[in-house]
Amino acid sequence: MPSFSIPFKLIIFFLFFASSHAFSSKTIPSREAEALLKWKAGLPTSTQTLLSSLWGGGNHCNWTGINCNNARSVTKMILGEYELKLRGTLHNLNFFSFPSLIWLQLRNNSLYGSIPSHIGNISNLNFLDLSYNNFSRDIPLEIGLLKSLSTLSLRYNSISGSIPREILNLTKLHDLDLSHNHIFGSIPSDIGRLNSLSMLFLNQNHLTGTIPISIGDLQNLSQFVLVDNRLNGSIPKEIGMIRSLGLLDLSNNHLTGPIPNEIGNLSNINYLYLWCNNLSGSIPSEIGMLKSLFELQLSNNSLTGGIPDSIGNLTNLENLVLHFNGLPGSIPASMGNLHNLSILKVFENSLSGLVPQTLNNLTHLQILQVSYNHLNGSLPDNVCLGGLLTHIAASNNNLTGLIPSSLRNCTSLYRVRLEGNHLTGNISEAFGIYPHLNFISLSNNNIFGELSPNWGQCHNLTSLQISNNNISGRIPFQLGHATQLQELHLSWNHLNGEIPKELGKLTMMNRLFLSGNQFSGKIPSEIGLLSQLEQLDLASNNFSGPIPDDLGNCFKLFNLNLTNNNLKESIPSSISYINALESLDLSQNSLIGGIPQQFGKLQSLEVLNLSHNILNGSIPEAFNDLRGLRFVNISFNQFECPIPNLKAFHEASFDSLRNNKGLCSNATGLMACVPSFLANHGHGKGTKVIISVMLPLFGGLLLLFLLVRSFFTSCKKTQTKESKPREEQQGYIYTVLGFNGRILHDNIIEATEDFSSDYCIGSGGYGSVYKAALPTGQVVAVKKLHQSEDNVLINNLKSFESEIIALLEIRHYNIVQMYGFCSHPKHSFLVYELVERGSLRMLLSNNEQAKEFDWKKRPNVVKGLAKAAHM
Repeated sequence: MPSFSIPFKLIIFFLFFASSHAFSSKTIPSREAEALLKWKAGLPTSTQTLLSSLWGGGNHCNWTGINCNNARSVTKMILGEYELKLRGTLHNLNFFSFPSLIWLQLRNNSLYGSIPSHIGNISNLNFLDLSYNNFSRDIPLEIGLLKSLSTLSLRYNSISGSIPREILNLTKLHDLDLSHNHIFGSIPSDIGRLNSLSMLFLNQNHLTGTIPISIGDLQNLSQFVLVDNRLNGSIPKEIGMIRSLGLLDLSNNHLTGPIPNEIGNLSNINYLYLWCNNLSGSIPSEIGMLKSLFELQLSNNSLTGGIPDSIGNLTNLENLVLHFNGLPGSIPASMGNLHNLSILKVFENSLSGLVPQTLNNLTHLQILQVSYNHLNGSLPDNVCLGGLLTHIAASNNNLTGLIPSSLRNCTSLYRVRLEGNHLTGNISEAFGIYPHLNFISLSNNNIFGELSPNWGQCHNLTSLQISNNNISGRIPFQLGHATQLQELHLSWNHLNGEIPKELGKLTMMNRLFLSGNQFSGKIPSEIGLLSQLEQLDLASNNFSGPIPDDLGNCFKLFNLNLTNNNLKESIPSSISYINALESLDLSQNSLIGGIPQQFGKLQSLEVLNLSHNILNGSIPEAFNDLRGLRFVNISFNQFECPIPNLKAFHEASFDSLRNNKGLCSNATGLMACVPSFLANHGHGKGTKVIISVMLPLFGGLLLLFLLVRSFFTSCKKTQTKESKPREEQQGYIYTVLGFNGRILHDNIIEATEDFSSDYCIGSGGYGSVYKAALPTGQVVAVKKLHQSEDNVLINNLKSFESEIIALLEIRHYNIVQMYGFCSHPKHSFLVYELVERGSLRMLLSNNEQAKEFDWKKRPNVVKGLAKAAHM
């Protein structure tokens, strides 16, 4: 038996091994093909169709994206290099069927769902790339079973959850990329266990907590990127131990504290990005030891202490970005040693002193930005010596001197910002023709000269801003050839002549500012061709003629300012077509006629200023629809009507409504509107007229007094009906006048301190005139009648009432407007518009004023009196 049992066992063993091996050799390829076809069958129809065209034939090793070894077992599955955009999940792909798989690359598809936990069954896998898909949920813990893995990339998915600690078991890992996901939580504190790592990308996630100090154990790390997370705390000094580091990016986190001096140990580093944190303290001088550095970006922090002089040692540096800090001191002259520098950004700091002339040495310079500091002196004259400069920005400093001469032939320029300084020079000599120039701002300097026609040859120019300088001459018509121009700022210079009609060719223009110059002539109708125009400011010039009707074609215009010109004729109704209009200022012109009825269509209007014109008539009823109106000023016109029932009018100051012919309201300092039945009653009586003439001549004044005395005498002869009670009469009179009688009476008594002589500004045969400032802000003239005349009015109150109604309705340039009348047992008075410059007698009694009032002016007063008397 013993001799038999041993051979038997051996035979059984060999038979089992042989059969098992034979079975395995036969079944692995078939199992793999079956698993692939089963996965395909579970995918969406469109993806099935696509794979059916790629996976045909019996041998799966010949299928697209499938690589096999000699045993026809799948070693690589590469479905991310063919732009297939496969859709579906991985859950029905049986990874256990692929024992030889070492490379799984499914990047750049449209796979979704979670990463299946059974992915841990691919025990020999050393490369896994599922990036650029739509995977979600947590990273499976089973990922830690892939002990042979050297590359793991899950970037650009929607993975959430935290970084599983099991990932620390992947000690052979060289590249770990979990960037551009929604991973939260902290970085594992013992991340240093992955000591084979050469690349660690955790950027663009929601990581919090601190950077673990064990990061210093990753001695093979060459690229470490944590940008765009929510990490806090300080930069660990242990980071200085990773001498192999070539890229360090900790930007856009919440890191605090100083930049550690140990960072100077990173002798191989090429790119150092720490921008957009809350780092403080000084830039360590050890930064000058990083001789291999190409880019240094420390912007958007709270760094202080100045720019170290050692920065001049970084002779390989190409980009230096330090803007948005609080760096004081000066720009070190050693920067002139950075011969390879192409980008220098130090704007928005507290730098002072001179701009070092050593910057002339930077012949590779493409971008120079030093704006918003306290720099003085002149800019380097040869700043564009290398001919590569595209951006120069030195705005809002205290720079003086000439514009750098090298800019004239610097045809590479794309963007120029020198505004807000004290630069000088002749603009026509300082600038040339720039085929690439997109934006230039020279505003708020002391630049002089005339605009060159060459600006019209800058065919890519979108914005030209030269306001607040000393530019003179005319706008060259050639500027109309700069057809990409969208913004033209030439305000507050000494430009003159007419606006060239060629500007109508600038059909992309949306902002045109020409205010504060000496332009004359008519506003060209061609402006109406600027259909993209949003803002037009032609204020404070010498434009004359009408407002062009074609402005109504600028449908996108929301700000129109034509104030302080000499525009005449009426307001064109076409303005009502500009539905976008929010602010309209036509003040201080010589416009006549009424407000167009169509203005009620301007539903976007918020600000309206029509003051200081000669507009008349009533305000259109359609104004009641302008519910968005916030500010209005119609003062110094000849409107005679009730104000619209709008908040903007009712809350307007008296100064915004004053000096009109007959503007009335019950809610402002204006006189109240006369009820229609009383107005009709006054007209039916054919009442007499009592006038007080502004600036009357001596004979005219005497004639006026005689007319008033004649009126009072006739009142005595008139039979009156029985008077109503005194208070009722008084209330009725004040209703006619539009005042609350008791309040008005008390206000005038208070304002004149019971008619104190201190407020008396004149006297005559029928009474004395007092100046009274009412609580509403309105200042009026109050004529208090002498007692004898007061009695006449009291006894003839009803007949005089009709005369008051008629007098209130008189509107004439040369007649002082009467506001009201008060009858009281103690005293009676008339309330008039105050004529600030006094009477003609006062004018002629002053030798100096009488000389100014020469015989060329005096006949005009006589004519005015005659016109008033003709009323």
